[in-house]
Amino acid sequence: MDDHPTQLSAYGSILLIGVVGILLVCVTMFMAKLLAPNKPNPIKLSTYECGEETTGSSWVQFNPRFYVIALVFLLFDVELIFVFPWATVFGQSELIAADKRWGWFTMIEMAIFLGILILGLVYVWVRGDLNWVKPKHTIPSVDTGVPLSAYEALNSKQYAIKDHKAVEVVAEQKEKVVQPKASVGFKPRFKKPNA
Repeated sequence: MDDHPTQLSAYGSILLIGVVGILLVCVTMFMAKLLAPNKPNPIKLSTYECGEETTGSSWVQFNPRFYVIALVFLLFDVELIFVFPWATVFGQSELIAADKRWGWFTMIEMAIFLGILILGLVYVWVRGDLNWVKPKHTIPSVDTGVPLSAYEALNSKQYAIKDHKAVEVVAEQKEKVVQPKASVGFKPRFKKPNA
Protein backbone atom coordinates (compact mmCIF):
# COMPACT_ATOMS: atom_id res chain seq x y z
CA MET A 1 0.00 0.00 0.00
CA ASP A 2 1.03 3.52 -0.59
CA ASP A 3 1.80 5.76 2.35
CA HIS A 4 -0.56 8.37 1.00
CA PRO A 5 -2.69 9.87 3.81
CA THR A 6 -5.92 9.28 1.90
CA GLN A 7 -5.30 5.53 1.66
CA LEU A 8 -6.64 3.22 4.35
CA SER A 9 -4.29 0.83 6.07
CA ALA A 10 -5.09 -2.89 6.23
CA TYR A 11 -6.51 -2.43 9.72
CA GLY A 12 -8.53 0.59 8.59
CA SER A 13 -10.31 -1.44 5.91
CA ILE A 14 -11.12 -4.17 8.45
CA LEU A 15 -12.47 -1.52 10.82
CA LEU A 16 -14.54 -0.03 8.00
CA ILE A 17 -16.07 -3.43 7.14
CA GLY A 18 -16.90 -4.01 10.83
CA VAL A 19 -18.54 -0.58 11.20
CA VAL A 20 -20.60 -1.07 8.01
CA GLY A 21 -21.68 -4.53 9.20
CA ILE A 22 -22.79 -3.21 12.61
CA LEU A 23 -24.64 -0.31 10.95
CA LEU A 24 -26.46 -2.66 8.57
CA VAL A 25 -27.59 -4.88 11.44
CA CYS A 26 -28.73 -1.91 13.56
CA VAL A 27 -30.60 -0.24 10.67
CA THR A 28 -32.31 -3.52 9.76
CA MET A 29 -33.44 -4.13 13.35
CA PHE A 30 -34.66 -0.53 13.68
CA MET A 31 -36.66 -0.74 10.45
CA ALA A 32 -38.18 -4.06 11.49
CA LYS A 33 -39.23 -2.57 14.83
CA LEU A 34 -40.62 0.51 13.10
CA LEU A 35 -42.54 -1.23 10.31
CA ALA A 36 -43.62 -4.54 11.89
CA PRO A 37 -47.15 -4.71 13.27
CA ASN A 38 -47.32 -5.10 17.02
CA LYS A 39 -50.60 -6.69 18.09
CA PRO A 40 -49.90 -8.91 21.10
CA ASN A 41 -52.62 -11.23 22.37
CA PRO A 42 -52.63 -14.13 24.84
CA ILE A 43 -52.04 -16.70 22.10
CA LYS A 44 -49.03 -14.85 20.70
CA LEU A 45 -47.60 -14.29 24.17
CA SER A 46 -47.96 -17.94 25.20
CA THR A 47 -45.02 -20.34 25.31
CA TYR A 48 -44.34 -21.87 21.90
CA GLU A 49 -42.47 -25.13 21.64
CA CYS A 50 -42.36 -26.91 18.30
CA GLY A 51 -46.02 -26.27 17.58
CA GLU A 52 -47.17 -28.32 20.56
CA GLU A 53 -49.07 -27.16 23.58
CA THR A 54 -46.89 -27.36 26.65
CA THR A 55 -48.02 -29.97 29.14
CA GLY A 56 -46.64 -30.88 32.52
CA SER A 57 -43.62 -29.56 34.29
CA SER A 58 -40.40 -28.54 32.58
CA TRP A 59 -38.41 -30.37 35.27
CA VAL A 60 -37.97 -33.55 33.26
CA GLN A 61 -35.01 -35.79 33.96
CA PHE A 62 -32.82 -36.44 30.93
CA ASN A 63 -30.30 -39.20 30.68
CA PRO A 64 -26.88 -37.56 31.33
CA ARG A 65 -25.36 -39.84 28.68
CA PHE A 66 -26.68 -37.42 26.05
CA TYR A 67 -24.45 -34.68 27.43
CA VAL A 68 -21.42 -36.90 28.00
CA ILE A 69 -21.47 -38.29 24.47
CA ALA A 70 -22.06 -34.81 23.01
CA LEU A 71 -19.11 -33.38 24.96
CA VAL A 72 -16.82 -36.26 23.98
CA PHE A 73 -17.80 -35.81 20.33
CA LEU A 74 -17.22 -32.07 20.53
CA LEU A 75 -13.85 -32.56 22.21
CA PHE A 76 -12.51 -34.95 19.57
CA ASP A 77 -14.12 -33.06 16.71
CA VAL A 78 -12.51 -29.75 17.69
CA GLU A 79 -9.12 -31.34 18.31
CA LEU A 80 -9.15 -33.10 14.96
CA ILE A 81 -9.60 -29.74 13.24
CA PHE A 82 -5.94 -29.09 14.11
CA VAL A 83 -4.88 -31.95 11.82
CA PHE A 84 -5.96 -30.13 8.64
CA PRO A 85 -3.72 -27.04 8.95
CA TRP A 86 -0.85 -29.29 10.00
CA ALA A 87 -1.25 -31.39 6.86
CA THR A 88 -1.49 -28.26 4.71
CA VAL A 89 1.47 -26.34 6.13
CA PHE A 90 3.87 -29.11 7.01
CA GLY A 91 3.17 -31.10 3.86
CA GLN A 92 4.78 -28.45 1.63
CA SER A 93 7.68 -29.90 -0.30
CA GLU A 94 9.68 -26.63 -0.07
CA LEU A 95 9.83 -26.85 3.74
CA ILE A 96 10.86 -30.50 3.66
CA ALA A 97 13.49 -29.83 0.96
CA ALA A 98 15.00 -26.97 3.01
CA ASP A 99 15.75 -29.23 5.98
CA LYS A 100 15.34 -33.00 6.01
CA ARG A 101 14.72 -32.99 9.77
CA TRP A 102 11.60 -30.86 9.29
CA GLY A 103 9.49 -33.75 7.99
CA TRP A 104 10.49 -36.07 10.86
CA PHE A 105 9.88 -33.33 13.43
CA THR A 106 6.35 -32.65 12.18
CA MET A 107 5.60 -36.38 11.94
CA ILE A 108 6.68 -36.99 15.55
CA GLU A 109 4.79 -33.88 16.70
CA MET A 110 1.55 -35.10 15.10
CA ALA A 111 2.11 -38.64 16.39
CA ILE A 112 2.29 -37.23 19.94
CA PHE A 113 -0.87 -35.17 19.35
CA LEU A 114 -2.81 -38.13 17.92
CA GLY A 115 -1.42 -40.37 20.70
CA ILE A 116 -2.89 -38.04 23.32
CA LEU A 117 -6.24 -38.13 21.48
CA ILE A 118 -6.17 -41.94 21.29
CA LEU A 119 -5.31 -42.15 25.00
CA GLY A 120 -8.29 -39.92 25.78
CA LEU A 121 -10.55 -42.11 23.65
CA VAL A 122 -9.29 -45.28 25.35
CA TYR A 123 -9.84 -43.66 28.78
CA VAL A 124 -13.44 -42.73 27.93
CA TRP A 125 -14.02 -46.19 26.45
CA VAL A 126 -12.61 -48.04 29.48
CA ARG A 127 -14.69 -45.91 31.87
CA GLY A 128 -17.78 -47.03 29.93
CA ASP A 129 -18.88 -43.52 28.96
CA LEU A 130 -19.42 -44.63 25.36
CA ASN A 131 -21.72 -47.48 26.40
CA TRP A 132 -25.37 -46.63 26.34
CA VAL A 133 -27.17 -47.61 29.53
CA LYS A 134 -29.98 -49.97 28.63
CA PRO A 135 -32.82 -50.58 31.08
CA LYS A 136 -33.08 -54.00 32.67
CA HIS A 137 -36.38 -55.63 31.82
CA THR A 138 -37.95 -57.41 34.75
CA ILE A 139 -41.30 -59.11 34.93
CA PRO A 140 -43.32 -57.35 37.60
CA SER A 141 -44.59 -59.50 40.42
CA VAL A 142 -47.51 -58.49 42.59
CA ASP A 143 -48.29 -60.20 45.84
CA THR A 144 -52.06 -60.62 45.93
CA GLY A 145 -54.28 -62.59 48.25
CA VAL A 146 -55.81 -64.53 45.33
CA PRO A 147 -54.56 -68.13 45.28
CA LEU A 148 -52.95 -69.48 42.10
CA SER A 149 -55.58 -72.23 41.90
CA ALA A 150 -58.26 -69.59 41.23
CA TYR A 151 -56.26 -68.27 38.26
CA GLU A 152 -55.73 -71.81 36.96
CA ALA A 153 -59.45 -72.57 37.29
CA LEU A 154 -60.38 -69.45 35.32
CA ASN A 155 -57.83 -70.19 32.60
CA SER A 156 -58.79 -73.88 32.22
CA LYS A 157 -62.56 -73.29 32.00
CA GLN A 158 -64.14 -73.52 28.54
CA TYR A 159 -66.33 -70.57 27.63
CA ALA A 160 -69.03 -70.54 24.95
CA ILE A 161 -68.14 -68.13 22.20
CA LYS A 162 -70.91 -66.61 20.14
CA ASP A 163 -70.34 -66.52 16.40
CA HIS A 164 -71.35 -63.04 15.36
CA LYS A 165 -70.89 -63.72 11.65
CA ALA A 166 -73.59 -66.43 11.54
CA VAL A 167 -76.30 -64.26 13.06
CA GLU A 168 -78.82 -63.22 10.43
CA VAL A 169 -79.77 -59.63 10.42
CA VAL A 170 -83.49 -59.16 10.07
CA ALA A 171 -84.40 -55.92 8.43
CA GLU A 172 -87.08 -54.15 10.36
CA GLN A 173 -89.70 -52.36 8.42
CA LYS A 174 -90.02 -48.83 9.38
CA GLU A 175 -93.55 -47.77 10.09
CA LYS A 176 -94.66 -44.47 8.84
CA VAL A 177 -95.59 -42.29 11.73
CA VAL A 178 -98.14 -39.67 10.88
CA GLN A 179 -97.06 -36.47 12.42
CA PRO A 180 -99.61 -33.78 13.04
CA LYS A 181 -99.18 -30.44 11.37
CA ALA A 182 -97.02 -28.15 13.33
CA SER A 183 -99.03 -25.34 14.79
CA VAL A 184 -97.89 -22.27 16.53
CA GLY A 185 -98.20 -22.99 20.23
CA PHE A 186 -98.09 -19.34 21.16
CA LYS A 187 -100.05 -16.67 19.47
CA PRO A 188 -99.11 -13.21 20.62
CA ARG A 189 -101.93 -10.88 21.51
CA PHE A 190 -101.29 -7.23 21.51
CA LYS A 191 -103.42 -4.78 23.42
CA LYS A 192 -104.77 -2.05 21.34
CA PRO A 193 -104.00 1.40 22.54
CA ASN A 194 -106.79 3.30 24.19
CA ALA A 195 -109.34 3.58 21.48
